[in-house]
Amino acid sequence: MSGSIKLVVIDYQSGNLRSVAKALESVGVSPLVTGKAAEIETADAVVLPGVGSGPAAMDALRRRDLVEPIREYVASRRPFLGVCLGLQILLERTEEGDADCLGSIAGRVKRLPDGLKVPHMGWNSVSFQQEHPVFQGIPQDSHFYFVHSFYADLQSALFSAATVHYGIEFCCAVANGNLVATQFHPEKSGGLGLKMYRNFLEFAANVRSV
Repeated sequence: MSGSIKLVVIDYQSGNLRSVAKALESVGVSPLVTGKAAEIETADAVVLPGVGSGPAAMDALRRRDLVEPIREYVASRRPFLGVCLGLQILLERTEEGDADCLGSIAGRVKRLPDGLKVPHMGWNSVSFQQEHPVFQGIPQDSHFYFVHSFYADLQSALFSAATVHYGIEFCCAVANGNLVATQFHPEKSGGLGLKMYRNFLEFAANVRSV
């Protein structure tokens, strides 16, 4: 069923774009990698990847006239998955460059505290706080791969789906209805990461069939 959905991976020259697309292909779907707003608007599900600088990512989205289409898609309650920087820029603002973000999730992006080695890079244990179809079958305290220097500080803990500890405990996944995003990289996290992508495809297919 997942093969019949239109899955768009947003192309704004993000560093992990191809690895995310390949991971999705390996679990049974041929994603449309595109930076065209019209394709995003007609998608059954969308993935927003990202690595690097939040302000640079927002500038890239603005140059491609993708800011409002992404906001509108998230607000439409259709399945949307943000990955790494794709989580952070969903918040309202980032301390990095004191820049505005998409504002789809209430909160700010903050730098990891002084004294910690940054970026936070490597495998770390993830503690899930809420159930969601995208996390189905993922054991508690599973290890996922991280590469980041900033983290999501949510205004409401209700949207925090998982936390990780690196000097401090912080949100590493959000879930709010059809919106899911992770600070870690499922495409770099082995079998469990691929399972998460497969779960997202099944979730999107189920939403489409309703």
